[in-house]
Amino acid sequence: MPPAHPSLVPQLRLPSVVLFGVAYMAPMVVLTTFGIVAAASAGTTPMAYVLATVAMLFTALSYGKMARTFPVSGSAYTYVRKLVDSRAGFLVGWAILLDYFFLPMVIWLIGASFLQAQFPSVPFWIWVVGQILVTTGINVLGVRLADVANYLLMAFTMLVLVAFVVLSLQHGDGGSATAPLWNSATTIGGIASGAAIAAYSFLGFDAVTTLTEETHDPTRTIPRAIVLTALTGGLIFIVVGYVTQLVHPGGTFADESSAAFDIATRIGGDLFASLLVAGVVIGGIASGLAAQSSVSRLMYAMGRDGVLPRRVFGYLHPRFRTPVVNLALSGVVGLLALEFSLSTSTSFINFGAFTAFTMVNVCVLSHFLRQRRAGESLDPLTFVVVPLVGAAVNVWLLTRLDGHALWLGLSWLGLGVVWLLVLTRGLRVAPPELRLEETPRAEVPV
Repeated sequence: MPPAHPSLVPQLRLPSVVLFGVAYMAPMVVLTTFGIVAAASAGTTPMAYVLATVAMLFTALSYGKMARTFPVSGSAYTYVRKLVDSRAGFLVGWAILLDYFFLPMVIWLIGASFLQAQFPSVPFWIWVVGQILVTTGINVLGVRLADVANYLLMAFTMLVLVAFVVLSLQHGDGGSATAPLWNSATTIGGIASGAAIAAYSFLGFDAVTTLTEETHDPTRTIPRAIVLTALTGGLIFIVVGYVTQLVHPGGTFADESSAAFDIATRIGGDLFASLLVAGVVIGGIASGLAAQSSVSRLMYAMGRDGVLPRRVFGYLHPRFRTPVVNLALSGVVGLLALEFSLSTSTSFINFGAFTAFTMVNVCVLSHFLRQRRAGESLDPLTFVVVPLVGAAVNVWLLTRLDGHALWLGLSWLGLGVVWLLVLTRGLRVAPPELRLEETPRAEVPV
């Protein structure tokens, strides 16, 4: 008989959580953005990813510390409201909703675009709706089924990437092996510009924190999973970027957006190019599963707080133990892919992500100061230097966003301020607080 008050159930261990994070990052993105990064970095794509990986690791370490301190769903939203201010926490949660809400839509939009290119006679809307129904159905049935599906989908994606690496090594142009790392056109500024673009490939390593209450031994598992996800994703991006740059040295392309697919045709013919498209689509479905699962857990945490209407957003299905209303809402938002372009959709994402990344680093600094006042001494290197560098990197990335993205982000934040004023009666009362004792963790056998 289902419990009267269902709760999230711990069912995942470290490998599954890391795979979830890597799937969210969508490893195939290194190929879909290769031409753009190579052009910006003057043909040193792997160096751009090395710099981006190092930069993101500072924030990953900060997320790990916060996940150990607050082992609950909610990610940056929970950390900021506990360590900075409840109202600031609400606004960070609102900002990151922009990222989490629209990322599944972007993923479905990319997948539908590739599928329509392969099957032009099939209407675009069918591919969009089909992907939404598949991912929503799997996520509703439970995190364990989503975990199994994730393994299968990511296995295919990684096989395609491995085949691409092998074929690229066989079809290199015979030039210098160090040219992808440094060549006559290389500049520090160019690598930094490429890294600013490459950093967007890492959006999602933080999403594993939303699985905290569905993970065994979360205070140990989640911090390790965050860092391993960033490292694994970074290693994939660096290796694939390097071999791709061997096949096509430099940063000049007939069409930057299709550079990797032109290279795939060159090294493996039309058949392999079609296989690469399949890899992008399959990888997108895996990423869509992870992205939709994350946003549903974030809305659940905010609904359970009462920051969003509790009866709607804080509801769990009594049998499946999944936030079915939130999953359905994410699917409905995904239908906007029928109206939005890819560039417009992507611009929604970046503002919320880098705002949240910055504030998580601020949370680590706040935690250091609080513990110091309480008489506890913490390591200043990992609790001060690391988050300061992480915050600086993310503020810089925010300033690199185009004006359209900043306008959309600030407009969304303005709507959040209006809702906060309504929720707090003009800031006269604090937003509802999360009471952890109300969310017991129901253990299940493994």
